[in-house]
Amino acid sequence: MTTDIERPLRGIAMVCLGVIGFAMADVFTKLLVDGLPVPYIMAVRYVVSVVLFLVLIGPQRRKGVFRANAPKLVLLRGVILTAGSLCMGIALMTIPVGEATAIIYLSPIAVMILAIPVLGERVTALGWLGAAVGFLGVLLIVRPSGGLDPFGVLMALINAVCATFYHLMTRYLAKTERPSTLMIYTLVVGSVAFVGILFDDIFQHTPSITQWLMMIGLGATATVGHFLITLSYREAPASLLAPVNYVHILFSAVASWIVFHHAPDLWTAIGMGCIAIAGAGIAVYSHFHKSRV
Repeated sequence: MTTDIERPLRGIAMVCLGVIGFAMADVFTKLLVDGLPVPYIMAVRYVVSVVLFLVLIGPQRRKGVFRANAPKLVLLRGVILTAGSLCMGIALMTIPVGEATAIIYLSPIAVMILAIPVLGERVTALGWLGAAVGFLGVLLIVRPSGGLDPFGVLMALINAVCATFYHLMTRYLAKTERPSTLMIYTLVVGSVAFVGILFDDIFQHTPSITQWLMMIGLGATATVGHFLITLSYREAPASLLAPVNYVHILFSAVASWIVFHHAPDLWTAIGMGCIAIAGAGIAVYSHFHKSRV
């Protein structure tokens, strides 16, 4: 029998494993972009994800998975994430995995701010302080003396914008749509979009066996990561699990150091820490504030 303490711990473990999957997916992407076009990598990644996801949800649950109550918005959400995936792949061509991941985590802070006019939510003074610290962290990472490629930084920032609107739409659509429906639409949209981009020259590329294995690994790790995080919300509330997502920045930085021998400099590390502390702090405060209301 599972105790009340064990279930949240299980949820936290699932989130940690999920973001490890995301960090591995980013590493696979950066390894692959040196030899293959980003759309080709993403096409294989999304097709693998569709197949794997349909296997994971089981035959009984597949029947109604495509039944959406707001199909246009669900499709738009998929288009936004597809654009973000393309930008992330391009960003990883020129900037390290850890820094790219940290920039993306600006999006939860932006979601908090945009939730005021879009969703009618309120932000406390502590929330605004956290937002300021998070933005300071991004400025430290992308500072001119940091040595990051400006175009790569721009792509990472556009990805963060896409992620912001993606999460806002997720919060809105979660009231009417099932998580499995949202996910399968996203994967199908990505598959169709990237295969369509490559339609004229899809057979002009001949990946090696190693590249095929890495692309399959990319699709598998990303899909399993999303699946584990989705399952984690059955074990613990989202407000409790939200801060745990920020270990993704740490895992990505460590992975970048191990695989690519890249370690962030002091100011960049401080900036990454500012983003993680700000985002996790806002999430923790939100959890305890809601528990008191």
